[in-house]
Amino acid sequence: MSEAPSEHRYLAERRYLAIYLPFLPSERAMREGAAPPDAAFALIAKQRGAQRIMALSPAALSLGLSAGMMLADARAQEPDLVALEHRPEADNALLLRVVEACERYTPMVAPDGEDAMVLDLTGCFDSLEMDETGVRNDLVTRLSRLGLRALAASAATPDAALALARFGKSSLRELPVSALALGEDAHLALRRAGLRTVGQLADRPRAPLAARFGKAMSIALARLLEEQDRRITPHRTLPPIWVEQRFAEPMATVKPLLGVIEWLAGQARDLLVARGRGGRRYEVSLFRTDGHIARLAVDSGLPLREPADVVRLFRERIESLADPLDPGFGYDLLRLSVPLHEDVSEGQVRLDEETSGKPDLAPLLDRLQVRFGAECLHRFAPRDEHLPEYADRLVPAASAPQSWPQPEVGEPPLRPLFLFDPPQPVTVLAEVPDGPPRRFGWQGRQHRVVRQEGPERLAYPWWKTVEATGPTRDYYRIEDEDGRRFWLFRHGLYGSEKTDPRWYLHGVFA
Repeated sequence: MSEAPSEHRYLAERRYLAIYLPFLPSERAMREGAAPPDAAFALIAKQRGAQRIMALSPAALSLGLSAGMMLADARAQEPDLVALEHRPEADNALLLRVVEACERYTPMVAPDGEDAMVLDLTGCFDSLEMDETGVRNDLVTRLSRLGLRALAASAATPDAALALARFGKSSLRELPVSALALGEDAHLALRRAGLRTVGQLADRPRAPLAARFGKAMSIALARLLEEQDRRITPHRTLPPIWVEQRFAEPMATVKPLLGVIEWLAGQARDLLVARGRGGRRYEVSLFRTDGHIARLAVDSGLPLREPADVVRLFRERIESLADPLDPGFGYDLLRLSVPLHEDVSEGQVRLDEETSGKPDLAPLLDRLQVRFGAECLHRFAPRDEHLPEYADRLVPAASAPQSWPQPEVGEPPLRPLFLFDPPQPVTVLAEVPDGPPRRFGWQGRQHRVVRQEGPERLAYPWWKTVEATGPTRDYYRIEDEDGRRFWLFRHGLYGSEKTDPRWYLHGVFA
Protein backbone atom coordinates (compact mmCIF):
# COMPACT_ATOMS: atom_id res chain seq x y z
CA MET A 1 0.00 0.00 0.00
CA SER A 2 1.44 3.36 -1.03
CA GLU A 3 1.75 6.14 1.51
CA ALA A 4 -0.35 9.29 1.27
CA PRO A 5 1.68 12.31 0.18
CA SER A 6 2.97 14.28 3.15
CA GLU A 7 2.13 17.95 3.73
CA HIS A 8 5.77 18.85 3.20
CA ARG A 9 5.83 17.12 -0.18
CA TYR A 10 2.59 18.85 -1.14
CA LEU A 11 4.02 22.29 -0.29
CA ALA A 12 7.26 21.56 -2.13
CA GLU A 13 5.24 21.31 -5.35
CA ARG A 14 3.68 24.76 -4.92
CA ARG A 15 5.45 27.96 -5.99
CA TYR A 16 4.47 31.54 -5.25
CA LEU A 17 6.16 34.64 -6.58
CA ALA A 18 5.85 37.84 -4.50
CA ILE A 19 6.48 41.31 -5.93
CA TYR A 20 7.13 44.22 -3.56
CA LEU A 21 6.98 47.80 -4.91
CA PRO A 22 8.65 49.89 -2.17
CA PHE A 23 8.36 53.24 -3.98
CA LEU A 24 4.96 52.81 -5.65
CA PRO A 25 3.43 56.18 -4.50
CA SER A 26 6.42 58.30 -5.51
CA GLU A 27 6.95 56.42 -8.79
CA ARG A 28 3.26 56.90 -9.59
CA ALA A 29 3.71 60.65 -9.11
CA MET A 30 6.74 60.60 -11.43
CA ARG A 31 4.79 58.66 -14.07
CA GLU A 32 2.05 61.30 -13.98
CA GLY A 33 4.58 64.14 -14.34
CA ALA A 34 3.86 65.61 -10.91
CA ALA A 35 7.54 65.40 -9.99
CA PRO A 36 10.75 65.04 -12.03
CA PRO A 37 12.71 61.76 -11.83
CA ASP A 38 15.35 61.54 -9.11
CA ALA A 39 13.80 64.53 -7.28
CA ALA A 40 13.58 64.65 -3.50
CA PHE A 41 9.90 65.02 -2.59
CA ALA A 42 7.36 63.76 -0.07
CA LEU A 43 3.73 62.75 -0.37
CA ILE A 44 1.76 64.24 2.50
CA ALA A 45 -1.71 63.98 4.03
CA LYS A 46 -3.42 65.74 6.93
CA GLN A 47 -3.68 63.56 10.04
CA ARG A 48 -4.86 64.73 13.46
CA GLY A 49 -4.60 68.36 12.38
CA ALA A 50 -1.01 68.15 11.12
CA GLN A 51 0.59 67.51 7.74
CA ARG A 52 2.45 64.21 7.88
CA ILE A 53 4.65 62.40 5.38
CA MET A 54 2.97 59.27 3.99
CA ALA A 55 5.60 58.29 1.42
CA LEU A 56 8.98 59.47 0.18
CA SER A 57 10.86 59.35 -3.08
CA PRO A 58 14.17 57.38 -3.14
CA ALA A 59 16.12 60.67 -3.22
CA ALA A 60 14.22 62.02 -0.18
CA LEU A 61 14.70 58.76 1.68
CA SER A 62 18.46 58.99 1.17
CA LEU A 63 18.43 62.34 3.02
CA GLY A 64 17.53 60.61 6.28
CA LEU A 65 13.80 61.37 6.21
CA SER A 66 11.21 58.74 7.07
CA ALA A 67 7.50 58.17 6.57
CA GLY A 68 5.35 59.33 9.49
CA MET A 69 7.35 62.49 10.15
CA MET A 70 5.57 65.82 10.39
CA LEU A 71 6.16 67.97 7.34
CA ALA A 72 7.39 70.86 9.55
CA ASP A 73 10.06 68.64 11.11
CA ALA A 74 11.14 67.34 7.71
CA ARG A 75 11.47 70.86 6.30
CA ALA A 76 13.43 71.94 9.34
CA GLN A 77 15.93 69.30 8.28
CA GLU A 78 15.55 69.83 4.50
CA PRO A 79 14.09 73.30 3.75
CA ASP A 80 13.83 72.66 -0.01
CA LEU A 81 11.78 69.48 0.34
CA VAL A 82 8.93 69.43 -2.19
CA ALA A 83 5.55 68.30 -0.81
CA LEU A 84 2.85 66.71 -2.99
CA GLU A 85 -0.63 65.49 -2.14
CA HIS A 86 -0.84 61.83 -1.20
CA ARG A 87 -3.40 60.06 -3.43
CA PRO A 88 -3.91 56.51 -2.15
CA GLU A 89 -6.76 55.86 -4.59
CA ALA A 90 -4.44 56.55 -7.53
CA ASP A 91 -1.76 54.31 -6.01
CA ASN A 92 -4.29 51.51 -5.60
CA ALA A 93 -5.48 51.91 -9.20
CA LEU A 94 -1.90 51.59 -10.45
CA LEU A 95 -1.32 48.51 -8.28
CA LEU A 96 -4.46 46.85 -9.63
CA ARG A 97 -3.38 47.67 -13.16
CA VAL A 98 -0.06 45.92 -12.53
CA VAL A 99 -1.90 42.98 -10.95
CA GLU A 100 -4.04 42.56 -14.06
CA ALA A 101 -0.98 42.84 -16.29
CA CYS A 102 0.56 39.93 -14.36
CA GLU A 103 -2.29 37.69 -15.54
CA ARG A 104 -0.09 36.99 -18.56
CA TYR A 105 1.84 34.59 -16.30
CA THR A 106 -1.01 33.08 -14.30
CA PRO A 107 -4.71 33.83 -13.69
CA MET A 108 -4.03 33.43 -9.95
CA VAL A 109 -2.80 36.93 -9.02
CA ALA A 110 -3.78 38.83 -5.87
CA PRO A 111 -2.76 42.23 -4.43
CA ASP A 112 -1.37 42.27 -0.90
CA GLY A 113 -1.67 45.50 1.01
CA GLU A 114 -0.93 48.76 -0.77
CA ASP A 115 2.40 47.92 -2.39
CA ALA A 116 2.73 44.18 -3.09
CA MET A 117 1.18 41.28 -4.96
CA VAL A 118 1.44 37.49 -5.09
CA LEU A 119 1.38 35.20 -8.13
CA ASP A 120 0.55 31.50 -7.81
CA LEU A 121 2.83 29.93 -10.45
CA THR A 122 2.07 26.31 -9.58
CA GLY A 123 1.78 24.31 -12.80
CA CYS A 124 2.28 27.34 -15.08
CA PHE A 125 5.87 26.84 -16.23
CA ASP A 126 5.06 24.41 -19.07
CA SER A 127 2.67 26.85 -20.77
CA LEU A 128 4.97 29.82 -20.14
CA GLU A 129 8.02 28.00 -21.56
CA MET A 130 10.06 29.66 -18.78
CA ASP A 131 11.34 28.45 -15.46
CA GLU A 132 10.83 30.26 -12.17
CA THR A 133 13.90 32.43 -12.59
CA GLY A 134 12.84 33.36 -16.11
CA VAL A 135 9.38 34.46 -14.95
CA ARG A 136 10.87 36.55 -12.13
CA ASN A 137 13.39 38.27 -14.41
CA ASP A 138 10.83 38.89 -17.15
CA LEU A 139 8.34 40.41 -14.69
CA VAL A 140 10.92 42.65 -13.02
CA THR A 141 12.11 43.84 -16.44
CA ARG A 142 8.58 44.72 -17.55
CA LEU A 143 7.94 46.64 -14.32
CA SER A 144 11.21 48.51 -14.80
CA ARG A 145 10.01 49.65 -18.23
CA LEU A 146 6.94 51.08 -16.48
CA GLY A 147 9.18 53.04 -14.12
CA LEU A 148 8.50 50.77 -11.13
CA ARG A 149 11.28 49.39 -8.94
CA ALA A 150 10.42 45.86 -7.81
CA LEU A 151 11.81 43.35 -5.32
CA ALA A 152 10.88 39.74 -6.08
CA ALA A 153 11.12 36.50 -4.13
CA SER A 154 9.77 32.96 -4.50
CA ALA A 155 8.68 30.43 -1.90
CA ALA A 156 6.29 27.56 -1.29
CA THR A 157 3.80 29.76 0.62
CA PRO A 158 2.53 33.30 -0.03
CA ASP A 159 3.61 34.55 3.41
CA ALA A 160 7.16 33.31 2.99
CA ALA A 161 7.50 34.82 -0.48
CA LEU A 162 6.10 38.18 0.66
CA ALA A 163 8.37 38.31 3.71
CA LEU A 164 11.48 37.55 1.63
CA ALA A 165 10.54 40.28 -0.87
CA ARG A 166 9.62 42.93 1.71
CA PHE A 167 12.70 42.46 3.89
CA GLY A 168 15.12 41.75 1.06
CA LYS A 169 16.38 38.46 2.52
CA SER A 170 17.50 35.31 0.71
CA SER A 171 16.84 32.90 3.60
CA LEU A 172 13.72 32.45 5.69
CA ARG A 173 15.76 31.97 8.86
CA GLU A 174 17.31 35.43 8.43
CA LEU A 175 13.93 37.19 8.50
CA PRO A 176 13.32 39.46 11.52
CA VAL A 177 10.51 38.61 13.92
CA SER A 178 8.56 41.61 12.58
CA ALA A 179 7.90 39.46 9.48
CA LEU A 180 5.36 37.55 11.62
CA ALA A 181 3.08 40.66 11.54
CA LEU A 182 1.80 40.01 15.07
CA GLY A 183 1.86 43.62 16.23
CA GLU A 184 4.52 45.83 17.75
CA ASP A 185 3.89 44.62 21.32
CA ALA A 186 4.53 40.98 20.39
CA HIS A 187 7.60 41.90 18.35
CA LEU A 188 9.04 43.92 21.24
CA ALA A 189 8.44 41.06 23.67
CA LEU A 190 10.23 38.62 21.35
CA ARG A 191 13.22 40.90 20.98
CA ARG A 192 13.44 41.40 24.76
CA ALA A 193 13.51 37.61 25.10
CA GLY A 194 16.51 37.52 22.77
CA LEU A 195 14.55 36.16 19.79
CA ARG A 196 15.29 38.45 16.86
CA THR A 197 15.04 36.19 13.80
CA VAL A 198 12.65 33.58 12.47
CA GLY A 199 15.46 31.04 12.60
CA GLN A 200 15.79 31.49 16.36
CA LEU A 201 12.05 30.97 16.73
CA ALA A 202 12.16 27.86 14.55
CA ASP A 203 14.70 26.27 16.90
CA ARG A 204 12.40 26.73 19.89
CA PRO A 205 9.57 24.37 20.92
CA ARG A 206 6.26 25.59 19.51
CA ALA A 207 4.07 24.83 22.55
CA PRO A 208 5.65 27.43 24.92
CA LEU A 209 5.55 30.06 22.18
CA ALA A 210 1.85 29.37 21.51
CA ALA A 211 1.11 29.49 25.25
CA ARG A 212 2.85 32.86 25.55
CA PHE A 213 1.76 34.58 22.34
CA GLY A 214 -1.35 32.64 21.32
CA LYS A 215 -2.28 30.43 18.40
CA ALA A 216 -1.65 33.26 15.94
CA MET A 217 2.09 32.88 16.62
CA SER A 218 2.08 29.21 15.63
CA ILE A 219 0.09 29.86 12.46
CA ALA A 220 2.25 32.81 11.34
CA LEU A 221 5.48 30.90 12.03
CA ALA A 222 4.25 27.80 10.16
CA ARG A 223 3.38 29.91 7.13
CA LEU A 224 6.75 31.66 7.14
CA LEU A 225 8.60 28.34 7.41
CA GLU A 226 6.66 26.92 4.40
CA GLU A 227 4.81 24.42 6.58
CA GLN A 228 1.27 25.73 6.04
CA ASP A 229 -0.26 27.19 2.86
CA ARG A 230 -3.08 29.74 3.19
CA ARG A 231 -3.58 30.02 -0.59
CA ILE A 232 -4.57 33.32 -2.24
CA THR A 233 -7.83 34.74 -3.54
CA PRO A 234 -7.23 36.01 -7.09
CA HIS A 235 -8.14 39.57 -7.99
CA ARG A 236 -10.23 38.30 -10.90
CA THR A 237 -12.22 35.09 -10.54
CA LEU A 238 -10.70 32.32 -12.60
CA PRO A 239 -13.11 31.60 -15.50
CA PRO A 240 -14.27 27.98 -15.76
CA ILE A 241 -13.21 27.71 -19.42
CA TRP A 242 -10.39 29.67 -21.02
CA VAL A 243 -7.85 29.21 -23.80
CA GLU A 244 -4.97 31.42 -24.87
CA GLN A 245 -2.46 31.99 -27.65
CA ARG A 246 1.03 33.41 -27.14
CA PHE A 247 2.91 34.98 -30.02
CA ALA A 248 6.62 34.66 -30.63
CA GLU A 249 6.45 38.04 -32.38
CA PRO A 250 3.94 40.63 -31.08
CA MET A 251 0.85 41.17 -33.25
CA ALA A 252 1.34 44.76 -34.41
CA THR A 253 -2.05 45.17 -36.19
CA VAL A 254 -5.61 44.11 -35.46
CA LYS A 255 -6.18 42.60 -38.91
CA PRO A 256 -5.45 38.99 -37.85
CA LEU A 257 -7.36 39.44 -34.58
CA LEU A 258 -10.64 37.87 -35.70
CA GLY A 259 -8.79 34.91 -37.17
CA VAL A 260 -7.06 34.24 -33.84
CA ILE A 261 -10.37 34.61 -31.98
CA GLU A 262 -11.99 32.07 -34.33
CA TRP A 263 -9.15 29.61 -33.77
CA LEU A 264 -9.42 29.99 -29.97
CA ALA A 265 -13.21 29.70 -30.17
CA GLY A 266 -12.70 26.34 -31.86
CA GLN A 267 -10.66 25.14 -28.88
CA ALA A 268 -13.26 26.53 -26.48
CA ARG A 269 -15.98 24.72 -28.43
CA ASP A 270 -14.28 21.36 -27.82
CA LEU A 271 -14.21 22.06 -24.08
CA LEU A 272 -17.86 23.15 -24.09
CA VAL A 273 -19.00 20.11 -26.07
CA ALA A 274 -17.17 17.80 -23.67
CA ARG A 275 -19.14 19.35 -20.80
CA GLY A 276 -22.45 19.61 -22.63
CA ARG A 277 -22.43 23.37 -22.24
CA GLY A 278 -22.83 26.44 -24.41
CA GLY A 279 -21.35 29.88 -23.85
CA ARG A 280 -23.60 32.80 -22.96
CA ARG A 281 -20.72 35.25 -22.47
CA TYR A 282 -17.33 35.33 -24.17
CA GLU A 283 -14.47 37.62 -23.15
CA VAL A 284 -11.24 38.38 -25.00
CA SER A 285 -8.22 39.82 -23.17
CA LEU A 286 -5.45 41.34 -25.32
CA PHE A 287 -2.15 41.73 -23.47
CA ARG A 288 0.09 44.43 -24.90
CA THR A 289 3.85 44.30 -24.52
CA ASP A 290 3.85 47.48 -22.42
CA GLY A 291 1.49 45.97 -19.80
CA HIS A 292 -1.78 47.46 -21.08
CA ILE A 293 -4.74 45.08 -21.31
CA ALA A 294 -7.75 45.55 -23.58
CA ARG A 295 -10.83 43.51 -22.72
CA LEU A 296 -13.78 42.88 -25.02
CA ALA A 297 -16.89 40.95 -24.00
CA VAL A 298 -19.98 39.83 -25.91
CA ASP A 299 -23.21 38.27 -24.63
CA SER A 300 -25.70 36.07 -26.41
CA GLY A 301 -29.34 35.34 -25.74
CA LEU A 302 -28.86 31.62 -26.42
CA PRO A 303 -25.87 29.36 -25.65
CA LEU A 304 -23.29 29.50 -28.45
CA ARG A 305 -20.57 27.05 -29.44
CA GLU A 306 -19.76 27.56 -33.09
CA PRO A 307 -16.69 29.73 -33.74
CA ALA A 308 -18.42 31.51 -36.65
CA ASP A 309 -21.17 32.75 -34.31
CA VAL A 310 -18.65 33.92 -31.73
CA VAL A 311 -16.58 35.75 -34.34
CA ARG A 312 -19.69 37.42 -35.74
CA LEU A 313 -20.44 38.98 -32.34
CA PHE A 314 -16.84 40.08 -31.80
CA ARG A 315 -16.78 41.67 -35.26
CA GLU A 316 -19.81 43.75 -34.27
CA ARG A 317 -18.18 44.60 -30.96
CA ILE A 318 -14.93 45.78 -32.54
CA GLU A 319 -16.72 47.82 -35.20
CA SER A 320 -18.86 49.57 -32.56
CA LEU A 321 -15.93 50.65 -30.36
CA ALA A 322 -15.84 54.40 -29.77
CA ASP A 323 -12.04 54.17 -29.35
CA PRO A 324 -10.49 51.71 -31.81
CA LEU A 325 -8.06 49.12 -30.48
CA ASP A 326 -4.51 50.42 -30.29
CA PRO A 327 -1.96 47.59 -30.45
CA GLY A 328 0.91 49.95 -29.62
CA PHE A 329 4.08 47.90 -29.85
CA GLY A 330 1.97 44.79 -30.37
CA TYR A 331 -0.07 42.16 -28.54
CA ASP A 332 1.97 39.17 -27.38
CA LEU A 333 -0.85 37.24 -25.66
CA LEU A 334 -4.54 36.78 -26.46
CA ARG A 335 -6.87 34.96 -24.05
CA LEU A 336 -10.46 33.86 -24.74
CA SER A 337 -12.56 32.93 -21.71
CA VAL A 338 -16.13 31.76 -21.23
CA PRO A 339 -17.14 33.15 -17.82
CA LEU A 340 -20.83 32.33 -18.30
CA HIS A 341 -22.17 29.12 -19.83
CA GLU A 342 -25.15 26.83 -19.38
CA ASP A 343 -26.46 23.41 -20.37
CA VAL A 344 -27.31 22.84 -24.02
CA SER A 345 -30.05 20.38 -24.92
CA GLU A 346 -29.58 18.68 -28.26
CA GLY A 347 -32.87 18.80 -30.19
CA GLN A 348 -34.07 16.18 -32.69
CA VAL A 349 -34.33 17.50 -36.26
CA ARG A 350 -37.74 16.93 -37.88
CA LEU A 351 -37.73 14.28 -40.55
CA ASP A 352 -40.05 16.28 -42.82
CA GLU A 353 -37.74 19.34 -42.41
CA GLU A 354 -40.72 21.52 -41.61
CA THR A 355 -40.13 24.64 -39.54
CA SER A 356 -42.42 26.26 -37.05
CA GLY A 357 -42.64 29.40 -39.16
CA LYS A 358 -41.42 31.57 -36.30
CA PRO A 359 -38.35 33.66 -37.13
CA ASP A 360 -35.27 33.15 -34.98
CA LEU A 361 -34.66 36.56 -33.44
CA ALA A 362 -31.70 35.48 -31.29
CA PRO A 363 -28.97 36.42 -33.84
CA LEU A 364 -30.55 39.84 -34.39
CA LEU A 365 -30.89 40.50 -30.65
CA ASP A 366 -27.29 39.45 -30.08
CA ARG A 367 -26.02 41.87 -32.74
CA LEU A 368 -28.10 44.75 -31.36
CA GLN A 369 -26.89 44.08 -27.82
CA VAL A 370 -23.25 43.99 -28.89
CA ARG A 371 -23.53 47.19 -30.93
CA PHE A 372 -25.68 49.30 -28.59
CA GLY A 373 -25.18 47.58 -25.21
CA ALA A 374 -27.36 45.15 -23.30
CA GLU A 375 -28.74 47.98 -21.13
CA CYS A 376 -30.29 49.61 -24.24
CA LEU A 377 -32.28 46.58 -25.39
CA HIS A 378 -35.33 45.34 -23.49
CA ARG A 379 -38.49 43.37 -24.09
CA PHE A 380 -41.78 42.89 -22.30
CA ALA A 381 -42.32 39.94 -19.97
CA PRO A 382 -45.49 38.91 -18.11
CA ARG A 383 -45.78 39.63 -14.42
CA ASP A 384 -48.21 38.07 -11.98
CA GLU A 385 -50.10 41.23 -11.01
CA HIS A 386 -53.79 41.86 -10.46
CA LEU A 387 -54.19 45.20 -12.22
CA PRO A 388 -53.69 45.32 -16.02
CA GLU A 389 -51.25 48.25 -15.96
CA TYR A 390 -48.86 46.19 -13.83
CA ALA A 391 -49.25 42.88 -15.67
CA ASP A 392 -46.00 43.25 -17.64
CA ARG A 393 -42.53 44.66 -17.15
CA LEU A 394 -39.40 45.46 -19.10
CA VAL A 395 -36.58 42.93 -18.81
CA PRO A 396 -33.20 42.63 -20.57
CA ALA A 397 -33.59 41.11 -24.00
CA ALA A 398 -31.02 38.44 -23.15
CA SER A 399 -33.04 37.06 -20.22
CA ALA A 400 -34.86 33.75 -20.50
CA PRO A 401 -38.13 34.07 -22.48
CA GLN A 402 -41.45 33.62 -20.69
CA SER A 403 -44.76 32.54 -22.17
CA TRP A 404 -47.73 34.88 -22.40
CA PRO A 405 -51.32 33.70 -21.90
CA GLN A 406 -52.75 32.88 -25.30
CA PRO A 407 -56.44 33.37 -26.30
CA GLU A 408 -58.43 30.49 -27.69
CA VAL A 409 -58.09 29.80 -31.41
CA GLY A 410 -60.29 32.13 -33.42
CA GLU A 411 -61.05 34.41 -30.46
CA PRO A 412 -60.03 38.09 -30.43
CA PRO A 413 -57.54 39.23 -27.76
CA LEU A 414 -59.01 39.84 -24.33
CA ARG A 415 -56.91 42.94 -23.74
CA PRO A 416 -55.27 45.50 -26.03
CA LEU A 417 -51.54 45.37 -26.64
CA PHE A 418 -50.91 48.96 -25.49
CA LEU A 419 -52.57 50.71 -22.56
CA PHE A 420 -52.99 54.40 -21.79
CA ASP A 421 -51.02 55.62 -18.79
CA PRO A 422 -52.95 56.99 -17.04
CA PRO A 423 -56.36 55.79 -18.33
CA GLN A 424 -58.17 58.60 -20.17
CA PRO A 425 -61.54 59.80 -18.82
CA VAL A 426 -64.56 59.51 -21.15
CA THR A 427 -68.24 60.51 -20.92
CA VAL A 428 -70.60 57.54 -21.17
CA LEU A 429 -74.31 57.22 -21.81
CA ALA A 430 -75.80 53.93 -20.58
CA GLU A 431 -79.38 52.60 -20.49
CA VAL A 432 -79.11 51.87 -16.75
CA PRO A 433 -76.48 53.22 -14.30
CA ASP A 434 -74.83 49.81 -13.81
CA GLY A 435 -75.24 48.65 -17.44
CA PRO A 436 -72.85 48.61 -20.42
CA PRO A 437 -72.16 51.83 -22.37
CA ARG A 438 -74.36 52.71 -25.39
CA ARG A 439 -72.49 55.85 -26.39
CA PHE A 440 -69.29 57.51 -25.18
CA GLY A 441 -67.35 60.66 -25.94
CA TRP A 442 -63.59 60.74 -26.27
CA GLN A 443 -61.30 63.49 -27.58
CA GLY A 444 -64.25 65.62 -28.68
CA ARG A 445 -65.92 62.87 -30.72
CA GLN A 446 -68.96 60.73 -30.01
CA HIS A 447 -68.85 56.96 -30.58
CA ARG A 448 -72.01 54.86 -30.84
CA VAL A 449 -71.59 51.35 -29.49
CA VAL A 450 -72.89 48.55 -31.72
CA ARG A 451 -71.32 45.55 -29.92
CA GLN A 452 -70.07 44.99 -26.39
CA GLU A 453 -68.70 42.17 -24.22
CA GLY A 454 -68.45 42.25 -20.45
CA PRO A 455 -68.19 43.06 -17.76
CA GLU A 456 -64.82 41.60 -16.70
CA ARG A 457 -64.83 42.53 -13.04
CA LEU A 458 -61.55 43.25 -11.23
CA ALA A 459 -61.85 43.80 -7.49
CA TYR A 460 -59.49 46.24 -5.86
CA PRO A 461 -56.32 44.50 -4.57
CA TRP A 462 -56.97 44.72 -0.85
CA TRP A 463 -53.30 44.11 -0.01
CA LYS A 464 -52.25 47.42 -1.61
CA THR A 465 -53.49 49.74 1.16
CA VAL A 466 -53.90 49.68 4.90
CA GLU A 467 -57.66 50.19 4.57
CA ALA A 468 -57.79 47.13 2.24
CA THR A 469 -60.62 48.73 0.26
CA GLY A 470 -60.95 50.47 -3.09
CA PRO A 471 -63.24 50.85 -6.11
CA THR A 472 -63.98 47.86 -8.32
CA ARG A 473 -63.37 47.97 -12.07
CA ASP A 474 -65.89 46.66 -14.64
CA TYR A 475 -64.15 46.27 -18.02
CA TYR A 476 -66.02 46.15 -21.36
CA ARG A 477 -64.74 45.32 -24.84
CA ILE A 478 -66.82 47.44 -27.18
CA GLU A 479 -67.00 48.17 -30.91
CA ASP A 480 -68.35 51.39 -32.43
CA GLU A 481 -70.26 51.82 -35.69
CA ASP A 482 -67.00 52.42 -37.61
CA GLY A 483 -65.59 49.02 -36.54
CA ARG A 484 -63.06 50.38 -34.05
CA ARG A 485 -62.66 48.48 -30.79
CA PHE A 486 -62.03 49.98 -27.35
CA TRP A 487 -61.44 48.81 -23.80
CA LEU A 488 -63.42 50.83 -21.24
CA PHE A 489 -64.00 50.35 -17.53
CA ARG A 490 -66.35 51.78 -14.95
CA HIS A 491 -64.46 52.76 -11.78
CA GLY A 492 -66.61 51.79 -8.83
CA LEU A 493 -69.83 49.78 -8.43
CA TYR A 494 -72.99 51.85 -8.74
CA GLY A 495 -74.92 52.13 -5.50
CA SER A 496 -72.66 50.05 -3.21
CA GLU A 497 -69.34 51.88 -3.80
CA LYS A 498 -70.23 55.14 -5.60
CA THR A 499 -73.33 57.07 -6.51
CA ASP A 500 -71.75 58.46 -9.69
CA PRO A 501 -68.95 56.16 -10.93
CA ARG A 502 -66.56 57.52 -13.58
CA TRP A 503 -65.68 55.84 -16.89
CA TYR A 504 -62.19 55.55 -18.38
CA LEU A 505 -60.67 54.39 -21.66
CA HIS A 506 -57.75 52.08 -20.82
CA GLY A 507 -56.69 50.94 -24.29
CA VAL A 508 -57.48 50.64 -27.99
CA PHE A 509 -57.43 47.34 -29.87
CA ALA A 510 -55.33 47.30 -33.05
